[in-house]
Amino acid sequence: MAEWPVREFAVLLRQLRLDAGLTQEELADAAHLSPRSISDLERGINRTARKDTARLLADALGLAGAARAGFEAAARGRLTRPVTPGMRPASTSAVAVAQRTLPRDVASFSGRESELSLLLDAVDRAMGPGGVAGIHAIDGMAGVGKTTFAVHAAHILSRHFPDGQIFLPLHAHRAGQAPVDPADALASLLLAAGVPGEQLPSGLQTRESLWRTHMSGKRVLILLDDAAGHEQVRPLLPGNPGSLILITSRRRLTALDATTTISLDILSDGEAATLFERLAARPDITAITTAVRKIVDLSGYLPLAVGMLARQLHHHPNWTAEALAGELAAARNRLALMHAENLSVAAAFDLSYQDLTDEQQRMFRRLGLHPGTEISPGASAALDGIDRAQATQILDELYDQHLISEPARYTYRMHDLIREYARALAATDDSNDCDAAIGRLVDFYVITAGQYGRQFDRGRTVTAHAKLPAHARELLTRDQAAGWLEAERVNLQATVDYARQRGWHGPCIEIPTVISGFLRTRGYWGQARTLHRAALASARAVGDRDSQAHALTCLGMVERLTGDYSSATQTLTQALDLYQDRADLRGQATVLLCLGVVQRLTVEYSTAAITLTEAMRLYQGANDQLGQADALNELGYVQGLVGDHQSAIASHRRALGLYRSLDDQAGEADSLRYLGRALQETGEYAEVITSYELALDLYRRLDDQLGQAHALSFLGVAQQLTPAYLLATNTLAKALDMYRMLGHRLGQAEVLNNLGDQLLVSDPGQARAHYLQALDIARQISSPLEEARALEGVGNCDVQEMQITRGTANLRQAMAIYVMIGHPHAVRVHKTILHHGG
Repeated sequence: MAEWPVREFAVLLRQLRLDAGLTQEELADAAHLSPRSISDLERGINRTARKDTARLLADALGLAGAARAGFEAAARGRLTRPVTPGMRPASTSAVAVAQRTLPRDVASFSGRESELSLLLDAVDRAMGPGGVAGIHAIDGMAGVGKTTFAVHAAHILSRHFPDGQIFLPLHAHRAGQAPVDPADALASLLLAAGVPGEQLPSGLQTRESLWRTHMSGKRVLILLDDAAGHEQVRPLLPGNPGSLILITSRRRLTALDATTTISLDILSDGEAATLFERLAARPDITAITTAVRKIVDLSGYLPLAVGMLARQLHHHPNWTAEALAGELAAARNRLALMHAENLSVAAAFDLSYQDLTDEQQRMFRRLGLHPGTEISPGASAALDGIDRAQATQILDELYDQHLISEPARYTYRMHDLIREYARALAATDDSNDCDAAIGRLVDFYVITAGQYGRQFDRGRTVTAHAKLPAHARELLTRDQAAGWLEAERVNLQATVDYARQRGWHGPCIEIPTVISGFLRTRGYWGQARTLHRAALASARAVGDRDSQAHALTCLGMVERLTGDYSSATQTLTQALDLYQDRADLRGQATVLLCLGVVQRLTVEYSTAAITLTEAMRLYQGANDQLGQADALNELGYVQGLVGDHQSAIASHRRALGLYRSLDDQAGEADSLRYLGRALQETGEYAEVITSYELALDLYRRLDDQLGQAHALSFLGVAQQLTPAYLLATNTLAKALDMYRMLGHRLGQAEVLNNLGDQLLVSDPGQARAHYLQALDIARQISSPLEEARALEGVGNCDVQEMQITRGTANLRQAMAIYVMIGHPHAVRVHKTILHHGG
């Protein structure tokens, strides 16, 4: 019989301890030895162990049969195991050591209730009448707790398998060693199952046949830990139906047939905090504290990282969770803080990284350069300088190895700590290569966003680039473009932030410009405000006055939408000055149009009419028909507000005709809504309802969130005036929900007042609540009309409840505001006051 050279006992002891999931202190406790003894043996200070020490260690490690005999022989400096032809030496592959017992279950195990229930239920179903226990793969990223989970589940299930349990580490990720060879693994399994060493055949196929024959009719639970792939695992699977196979792997074992898969994700916030509390094991550290929540957040909710940090606090009683949280938050390299003894989170990631091919490693490093949190195949292709098909294939391979996740189709994400690890690796690359990669990515985002943003700019603001990047997909419809912009919206923001930090002003100007229409119609006004301010700063930095004017115009529009009318007026006035200096007729007209809307909203009707008339004249001078339609539409609204309903109807009809001739559906929807409002004053309610419903349908087709809210609000008011008044409450409630979602405060105040009007007679208490909410919002945004309406409503509630004095006081406040803004409702309120003796 051939033999191997003596295997160093220190290496074997450390490997078995780690396989059992024990620290040196825990092994020492279990073996009734000192931690110093374990440390000296693993460091090779003591190259052999006494017979009783070896026996105690074997007991603590749960070794039995041939595995125990080999361990005790190695402890005394003898041969570790016999060798037969076909076996490879330990210098090329990790040693296969199957244990006839399971590793110790972790007392601190917490969380994973749903995954555990899923596994146990699957096994229970399979073990029913005529069923088989089956094969169950447990996969997940490095450090996510696969082995701990599998061992815990195996202990629960072990009672169902009277013929024993076998634990075999396959060492797919062992530093400096190749994974266990399947032939070696089979030899170890056969020895653990009781087959004498001299009866072991030499080849893989003969061992596989003997293994299946030997396992026939037995009910055994086998845990194969850290599998490299299906090629390594498939020969180890027994053919009998009565055994249960649990497999853990960092890879998705998609090629393994008849396998139930459970993919472990990171822990939830609560699960991670509970695990931290249990492992820290200190009375002053509890899961509910802010510091603990911060620590587990900064550890990415990864069990390995959470455990290492918790044990640091356990072994350093003078450390505080608050100080550790602060240190993590301030660290430039969090991974450097996540270690225990000679183990670290970074080292676990290293082993996964080393499994990759050169091109996969390059892509992995460059993904760490991405400024956002999610990335598409197109962006990945640009980043790596390859075509989209190649990028998709590499991303799929990284996904299979749990180095990235896929929260949605064609959308990939790195865990925070893996991204930090990848970024650190990228920092060692040539800086010119990194800059070129980021440059390609930024160009991809600028050009692609420009192409897709054209669907939302109504032909106004977006500069058309000559050619869509090869990495991008050709999207022909507005819905497709909206889907891309929605998916990449956060990445576009991150790209602007990154470019600003690098002093790259071009992308800071271009990206906000090309997506302004999308952000405005979708209600992302906070993001739009941030981006337009960034664009303004960059335009000023490079002295680009055209871009300054455009950024100010867009910013003023957003300030108006959010109810900040004072800031909107100042911002738009600055834009107007810049356009006038450059004699830009169209730019001046656009700003005047926006200013006219602000003036209308602040009840400066006469000023608004003058401003909008001038905008109309400038648009005519610029031969801009779309602008003329916009100005006509807004002018018609003001005409209706001052009581000139026939002129308003004529203006809206002219605008509607222009929009339809230009095939501008957004403008058509606006004009239908405005036309309905003008017709409402003439009592043509059937046509009013039709106009609003047509407008609502167009807004929905365009997925214009604000337009839908406006249309519902107008429709609800019209329903109040018709036999369908009972529908009004539901319609207005829908509008209110949309306004709240968008953060459109003026719309909220208007609808709340309308709901108050609807409920004034039937439910004055609820009506008062609506009016008071409207009053508060109206005063915050300086909307005198809605303030007066709310005060009138509250006063009417008071009078209805016979609180005449208080009611007339509120009504007088409302009348004063109506008089100040020249609103005709002043007459109505005056009559109410006189009626009640005021």
